[in-house]
Amino acid sequence: MLSNQDPEYQACEKLIKLFEDVFYSRYQTRLVRGGEEPLYLPASKTGKDHQIIFARGFFNSALHELAHWCVAGQERRQLEDFGYWYVPDGRSAAQQRSFEKVEVRPQAYEQCFTLASGRPFNISADNLSGQPGDTRSFEEAVHQLTWKLLFAGQLQGRARELFDALCQAWDNPFEDWQQSARQNLEQRLAELAAAESKAC
Repeated sequence: MLSNQDPEYQACEKLIKLFEDVFYSRYQTRLVRGGEEPLYLPASKTGKDHQIIFARGFFNSALHELAHWCVAGQERRQLEDFGYWYVPDGRSAAQQRSFEKVEVRPQAYEQCFTLASGRPFNISADNLSGQPGDTRSFEEAVHQLTWKLLFAGQLQGRARELFDALCQAWDNPFEDWQQSARQNLEQRLAELAAAESKAC
């Protein structure tokens, strides 16, 4: 467990407070430091507030779970884990493709939030002990959507609110890093396209 003097712990505390300040009064939802596995619990399960529980006190886990919350509509936010049936680590290649279909938007949102807070982003196939197969098309889809979110005006609603709040809280204005982000995304997409053409 992280010490409360650890920078990661302090960053998570800052994020927990930020989320509460921006969203609690409207959504009665709290970001909660959790244990080994992340979990979303609606108020019907907690008896009080909705809870977005992130794993092991890690900042990136918190951003990933917040991304899922931003994707989920009103009905899904009334269901445990937003009503998703999750195949755990150890998925076959076919199961991995199904997993990836529902992970593109959350991971694109997560990439936006990670950039806003000044951290590096890594695609997660989340299948360390399975057979993920070729995940390049998944990575390409995440980066393409991230580009649209950041540079084609598609980042809206709660995701945009959180993005703007992160940029402000981490003193990281979008205008200061948007050019480098655009270049990095376009370069990575070009690399993936080149690798795909070689594989054909």
